[in-house]
Amino acid sequence: MRAGAGPIAAAAAADACCVLLFVAIGRHTHGHGDSVAGIWHTAWPFLAGLAIGLVAARAWRRPLAVRPAGLGAWLGAAGAGMAIRVLAGQGTAAAFIAVAAAFLALFLLGWRVVLIAGQHLRHARLAGSRRG
Repeated sequence: MRAGAGPIAAAAAADACCVLLFVAIGRHTHGHGDSVAGIWHTAWPFLAGLAIGLVAARAWRRPLAVRPAGLGAWLGAAGAGMAIRVLAGQGTAAAFIAVAAAFLALFLLGWRVVLIAGQHLRHARLAGSRRG
């Protein structure tokens, strides 16, 4: 079953917000400023990688699923995003790669896990209220 345009757009927006949050927190923590231009300079490789990952995973089929959409989003943003960052001449220290991969996994996979867990709890409560 294909997802409607609403869930596809919402999932893509949530993923993009996760990437932007990662960038904004990182720039703020390291004192690089919070200007829109600075955030864009840091974010665009990760956003481009995110788009690559979502397309490669065909995330529009199941945009709210951890697999393949969440994994595609994470691998695209972290993996392809880091590769694009290297090609763009931006830094990629080992510690930065590890932190980026962990943060992006937590957020890009995490919101989907929370959503799915909430759906399961809601269904379980509905089933329980129908029985008793």
